[in-house]
Amino acid sequence: MVEKVISGRFMNCITRWFVAILLLPGLLWAEANAELTFTGTFSQGGLVQGEVLPGSTVKVDGKWVRVSEVGVFLVAFGRSATADVLVQVSYPDGQTAQRVLKATRREYKIQRIDGLPKSKVTPRSKEDLERIRKEAALARKARRRDDPRTDFLVDFIWPVEGRISGVYGSQRILNGQPRRPHFGVDIARPTGTPVKAPAAGVVTMVHPDMFFSGGTLILDHGHGLSSSFLHLSRILVKEGQVIKQGDLIAEVGATGRVTGAHLDWRMNLFKTRIDPQLLVPPMPQYEK
Repeated sequence: MVEKVISGRFMNCITRWFVAILLLPGLLWAEANAELTFTGTFSQGGLVQGEVLPGSTVKVDGKWVRVSEVGVFLVAFGRSATADVLVQVSYPDGQTAQRVLKATRREYKIQRIDGLPKSKVTPRSKEDLERIRKEAALARKARRRDDPRTDFLVDFIWPVEGRISGVYGSQRILNGQPRRPHFGVDIARPTGTPVKAPAAGVVTMVHPDMFFSGGTLILDHGHGLSSSFLHLSRILVKEGQVIKQGDLIAEVGATGRVTGAHLDWRMNLFKTRIDPQLLVPPMPQYEK
């Protein structure tokens, strides 16, 4: 009988000790951290999808980000991202977790483009400079939209199939002069080629003729993720229109600062420019 009592007390002590160990902050963090997962491309220009318990709140580098009803949020790495990204989570039960995300470096190409009008490479007139400023403000406003929609939770498709003539991140040498890097993927196709929506979304900007990008369309996919389509000859949708994946939205053109007909497809998570090619499968074979 004495042995049984001592054994029972010993087991109770062991149980209380084990529970106390589980309640240590480090182990609580570890258990909560098991509910924080990431998928995507962890490189410069990449987009990463995080997932937490529904009802959680998330900060990325100290700024609150939108979390969907099922616990999904987005993190982006810019072209020149070098610093680690800190993700902090507060769970519905009050516990917290954090994770540091690292982006691998990429090697970027140098692309030389000659034969552009001088006024498009180095605009000097007050009228052109004021026009550029106003058009840039319109695009920034469209990309600030932060809808709860999660149209991005699909496999993206190519808006146009064709020869890739320019890639994300490449350093541009225009008429022999170094200029800003390229932030999209260029697909060479004839004027009038149909452009499809790579994912569902809402049209947030339509402009028939911007100084640099010509006919320009911005499609918002939710949570601040948007696609921009540049140099269009014709736009087939209106601002505020709800679009389904695969819908015809525009036609390829040669408007703005170009040397030939092509589609320049760009993507942003708010201000951060990401690489569209990282969200789609390899370009399929196509007929010229």
